[in-house]
Amino acid sequence: MRIAVPEFSMVVVIGTSGSGKSTFCRNFLPSEVLSSDTFRGYVCDDEDSLDVSQHAFDALHFMLGKRLELGRLTVVDATNVQKESRAPLLAIANKWHALRVAIILDTPEALCRERNEVRPNRQFGPHVIRNQRADLRRTFGQLKAERYHKVYYVKPEDANDIEIVREPIWSRKPDEHGPFDIIGDVHGCMTELNELLVKLGWKLDPLTHPDGRKLIFVGDLVDRGPDSVGVLKLVMKAVGEGSALCVPGNHDIKLMRALAGKKVTLNHGLAETLEQLAAESEEFRAAVQSFLEKLVSHAVLDNNKLCVAHAGLPQEMQGRGSGAVREFALYGETTGEIDEFGLPVRYEWARNYRGKALVVFGHTPVPRPEWLNNTIDIDTGCCFGGSLTGLRYPERELVSVSAHETYCEPIRPIGHNEDSVSSQQAADDVLDLQDVVGRMSVETRLANRITIREENAVAALEVMSRFAADPRWLVYLPPTMSPCGTSERDGYLEYPSEALDYYRSAGVSKVVCEEKHMGSRAVAVVCKSPEVALRRFGVDSGDLGIITSRTGRRFFDDLSIERTLLERLVKATQSSGVFNELESDWILLDLELMPWSAKAVGLLREQYAPVGAAAEASARIWTEVTTLLAARGVEGAEAFQEKAHNRAASASRFRDAYRRYCWTVNSIEDYKLAPFHLLSSEGNVHIDKSNEWHMATLARICEQDPAILVKTPFQVVNLESEEECEAVCKWWEDLVSRGGEGMVVKPFDFIVTDGHRTLQPAVKCRGPEYLRIIYGPEYLEPANLANLRKRGLNRKRSLASREFALGIEALERFARNEPLRRVHECVFGVLALESEPVDPRL
Repeated sequence: MRIAVPEFSMVVVIGTSGSGKSTFCRNFLPSEVLSSDTFRGYVCDDEDSLDVSQHAFDALHFMLGKRLELGRLTVVDATNVQKESRAPLLAIANKWHALRVAIILDTPEALCRERNEVRPNRQFGPHVIRNQRADLRRTFGQLKAERYHKVYYVKPEDANDIEIVREPIWSRKPDEHGPFDIIGDVHGCMTELNELLVKLGWKLDPLTHPDGRKLIFVGDLVDRGPDSVGVLKLVMKAVGEGSALCVPGNHDIKLMRALAGKKVTLNHGLAETLEQLAAESEEFRAAVQSFLEKLVSHAVLDNNKLCVAHAGLPQEMQGRGSGAVREFALYGETTGEIDEFGLPVRYEWARNYRGKALVVFGHTPVPRPEWLNNTIDIDTGCCFGGSLTGLRYPERELVSVSAHETYCEPIRPIGHNEDSVSSQQAADDVLDLQDVVGRMSVETRLANRITIREENAVAALEVMSRFAADPRWLVYLPPTMSPCGTSERDGYLEYPSEALDYYRSAGVSKVVCEEKHMGSRAVAVVCKSPEVALRRFGVDSGDLGIITSRTGRRFFDDLSIERTLLERLVKATQSSGVFNELESDWILLDLELMPWSAKAVGLLREQYAPVGAAAEASARIWTEVTTLLAARGVEGAEAFQEKAHNRAASASRFRDAYRRYCWTVNSIEDYKLAPFHLLSSEGNVHIDKSNEWHMATLARICEQDPAILVKTPFQVVNLESEEECEAVCKWWEDLVSRGGEGMVVKPFDFIVTDGHRTLQPAVKCRGPEYLRIIYGPEYLEPANLANLRKRGLNRKRSLASREFALGIEALERFARNEPLRRVHECVFGVLALESEPVDPRL
């Protein structure tokens, strides 16, 4: 006996005690079967205890819901002979849009009694079997009303010859990977369809694409436009030849019903379509009807990464096959209200969408496609005089052609205020606390899954909620940076050779060595105009961008300073031609902002200045005491005097070291900005460019306003050249001897892997006098230096790698127009990792 079971369904096995249900269920995987007896054992260690049946079924129903939520085939092994016992199962299946299959084991009463008599745990009176058989007979008449997808009756003689065949859910096409060109609502606009296909690179006769792409039509092929027949012929032929997929639209289904002789209202262009079809042969009309009847409600493709449905589809309906799914895919969902044009008000399901699959849909015409929570409506109203739009997948590129004319006047005007925020920005106006509390796992392209612990998330939440700038600006936070390996060179804790060796040992042949400025790390979003800031970031403050600290706080309390610096950055970027080259009207910069005292004044007053004062005071006392000891001729006084002299020199150097990076700010030109990464612009994250490109491009911007913009000196070093390596070490020595902080060594390519993991994007090599600020005035004393050389770098390197991966992931998500909550998942993760217990001096 062949029993066909949909690959995603709830299978209800119905039969009296002793009918052979458990034996029959061996045709399925053990993990697929939920047995009431087994759940009795789970809750009370006794599978035969009927006293705990309610608890057992509560647990079974919970597990059934979880499996159906995940789209797994599930078999319920219980008597299920009473309507009341099947009702909760049907409710759970309805909730998760699972197809329902009933399998009835129609075993004679006498055989059931005979089987139970030989089972010690089934010694109950014959009346039990008799009552269950009576319930089973009533079930025969109830199943139709319960609307099972399929019903099978199994006789005892069939039980040993059962073949379970798993039928595919036709909407699930995980092995269809594309690439795809997805076409919006055509509505009979054949001329525009041909133009769009050509623009997408298709050859029309025959319909082929040189890159092996495949078409997907989102439905509403017909009505309103001038040539519905031409569109049908093209799409039917393409689907038949395997070069296209198609999901039905509500207009297509209405046409199918009309062709089948059903009573339908001939409005919204259907009368004209039927008139066009009347000129065709009866065979063609029959082929159209058959084609439309076979269209599946939606398609889930590319390993569940893409979902195409005419009116869109929530996550819990994707890949499911119920009538409710088909209804939603065709018509969407309405609120029950009617607008001033007499049309139903549609429920904005996409505003609450959280699914991983990109949902591409049409149905509701829009003036331009907008990304909203990983969904996009590509019906741009071609028949109403708008345009016909295609979406390239996976590239996420939009391609449109304008309508030749207005073929039909829309009932509801299609309009859009160009100066308003986008649908995504409107949806992101308030962020959900649940997105950033508790333990988090963030998927990144560069480092796979990164875990954020709950205690770290709590610390980040306090910073973000109390101190952070407008979150719409915060699309990136810079990562921490690991120092180079500890040097064994006499008098040094860090030296360039260790940084060079790190990359050389990983197979990197060329690095970029940049001077490290002693300032405060900052991020600048630079927009050409306030209108750009509104359109791209959704911020209507009238600003040209923002300058934030590495913890997401606004860098300047005095916003007039920020505005002036941004105005000059905009002007310099325009003058350099970088905006035009990048085809963008905004950029995002990673930079150092000087003087250090502009942001670190609290640190200077509360930490470094007191340490310096204490060191100098201590050195003076040592000098006075050792002078008295020497005057009295105490043995060993000279050694003490030398030590006192060294202490005084160290204290003086400590004071000079931090003062070197501080100066009084009297005018805007006392601030210096040294950008070193041009991280992002419209549609791009510039990690595909070399670090040399970043430095050279930013140098061109800095040249336009050298009064406030500082070009960063750098050298490109061939690691296979001993001469070049020695030269850059000498350059570093000269740099730090003149008071420079040190340098940063980066691989020539922005991102490099060693075959297993991403290498450190940069390592810093700091000079001896700068490290004096970090480790204290006397850190170079032999005993102190020996102790510091035991420092461990693994945790710092791990932190730097994870923060870097999160920062790049945030930018890539922003470039793909993903929701702000998805961007902030990464930004928040960087801030959370900063609270990990890592030595802050590293």
